[in-house]
Amino acid sequence: MADREQAIVLVSGGMDSCVTAALAGRDYETAFLHVRYGQRTGEKEYRSFESLANYYGVKKRLVVDISYLRQIGGSCLTDERIEVPVSDLGKEEIPVSYVPFRNTHLLSIAVSWAEVIGATKIFIGAVEADSSGYPDCRKVFFDVFNRLIAVGSKSGNTIEVATPLIGLTKKEIVLKGAELKAPFHLTWSCYKEIHLACGRCDSCALRLKGFKEAGIEDPIPYEGE
Repeated sequence: MADREQAIVLVSGGMDSCVTAALAGRDYETAFLHVRYGQRTGEKEYRSFESLANYYGVKKRLVVDISYLRQIGGSCLTDERIEVPVSDLGKEEIPVSYVPFRNTHLLSIAVSWAEVIGATKIFIGAVEADSSGYPDCRKVFFDVFNRLIAVGSKSGNTIEVATPLIGLTKKEIVLKGAELKAPFHLTWSCYKEIHLACGRCDSCALRLKGFKEAGIEDPIPYEGE
């Protein structure tokens, strides 16, 4: 059997990156990348990343610290002076949980690593259809970023960012994960807590919505249960 092409999967430890990893693993030899950017729940997310990497038997792992984003601030995820708000999914404005230009930092690291290890794909679990509305989670952002890779890297057009969940709802993501037997019990989505998920932040609200609409019980613990 011929060796499979390599792909890097950005694994935050959340449900979207978990399903993305499951999808990528069907066709590629995967390497997992986790970025610590000074987020409130960084320790919990890191443990989820390691658990997912162990579950999938991933040998190549890279953990990068860019906690300078905490110094920059501007987000309730990186600045503890800014309260994590209760979710209001009906709002159209960009929420305070948006970390300014975060995905550009993450993808730049991934492209650098891809050039070194010879990976041809970079998978990221970005979602546009059913999300908080972050501007760097839109399809147009990734289309432009792929053009940047083509002109700004030694590898040119041989590396591509893939966003297999970009147009899916949370319900569809949960159903796809269930089909792939993705280990949702190892994931963490809460923006605020590390022991019991708060159930009230945007990320928890979107996750709970997806599981409820899919008719599947969310396996992680929540406050008040």
